[in-house]
Amino acid sequence: MTIERSLVLVKPDGFQRGLTGEVLRRIEAKGYSLVGLSILTPTRGQLAEHYAEHEGKPFYEPLVDFMSSGLVTAAVIEGQDCIKGFRNLAGATNPTDAAPGTIRGDLGRDWGLKVQQNIVHGSDSPESATREIGIWFPDLQG
Repeated sequence: MTIERSLVLVKPDGFQRGLTGEVLRRIEAKGYSLVGLSILTPTRGQLAEHYAEHEGKPFYEPLVDFMSSGLVTAAVIEGQDCIKGFRNLAGATNPTDAAPGTIRGDLGRDWGLKVQQNIVHGSDSPESATREIGIWFPDLQG
């Protein structure tokens, strides 16, 4: 097992619905530490960098529009195998497919919306975590 860090974003739908505390509660209950926390409205430039691998895909513009539509909570979490652990805690990307007991299964919405309102983002690999943390928390890089 490896101590690692991951970026977690509570997306505008989660923030707007007052679910940031519940998401953070679940992260801490799992045993992960919060080592960075910020509330902000992301810039399009920041989102372009974050979602660079999706540029040109049909969902890219609606996703950037959605993510820049309001406040998000950005967090850096730390713990043993926290990347995989948080992704399991978050559940499947599509809230309809996410198991009960997961963040997306319990709290996410998928009602034929232009962009899935799935509450959270979590880094998918150590490389992504390093890159994403550098975008959202440059002071924590390294």
